[in-house]
Amino acid sequence: MAGLLFLSFVYFVVGQAAALRSDAQTAADAAALAAVQNARDQLRDGWLAVILDPGQWPRFVEAEAEAYRDAPACDSAIAFAARNDAVLARRDCVHLAGASGGYRVTVRTVDTVGSSTVPGTEHRKAVASAAAVIVPKCSFTRPEPEPEPEPAPGPSSPSPDVTEDEEPGPIAELVCDDLAWEVDPDNPTLPPAEDLFTVHLTDHDE
Repeated sequence: MAGLLFLSFVYFVVGQAAALRSDAQTAADAAALAAVQNARDQLRDGWLAVILDPGQWPRFVEAEAEAYRDAPACDSAIAFAARNDAVLARRDCVHLAGASGGYRVTVRTVDTVGSSTVPGTEHRKAVASAAAVIVPKCSFTRPEPEPEPEPAPGPSSPSPDVTEDEEPGPIAELVCDDLAWEVDPDNPTLPPAEDLFTVHLTDHDE
């Protein structure tokens, strides 16, 4: 009888461990997505800050790593891991090598996979990793550099005709998913972040 009871506890622990590993993977997936979603939002906010200077757009359009900060992205990942009963250390939230916008996270569950009934399992926790990336959805034609200004006329040269400054036209070099966007300089805005970038889980290795 004692042996049967022990085996039943073992089966219970095995089932609990499998369920906890699944929970750990769910927490890791959510944390990785939270990191890249935060980075995506940072990209849009930074882009808005320079929206009237198209020369600075490419680093945001292309989701370059220096256009956002890792700390807020990883803070978001840590918070989402906690919501799923898991712990994410900051050192376990890392930028993917070779990916301009991407993070890999490794989480550990708060609960253990076993119990004191089965020795060696009472302190063991489930561990899972996940990676997610940002994929730009837009393309941008870099503006041509402005020509050098003509030298000022000398005293004997005829004065050029004075014309009023032209109103700046819309900035129309941005295309997202084959849809052209015009940015009105008088009321500059951008599409929502999800229209600018896609985020998804990946099996990208570091």
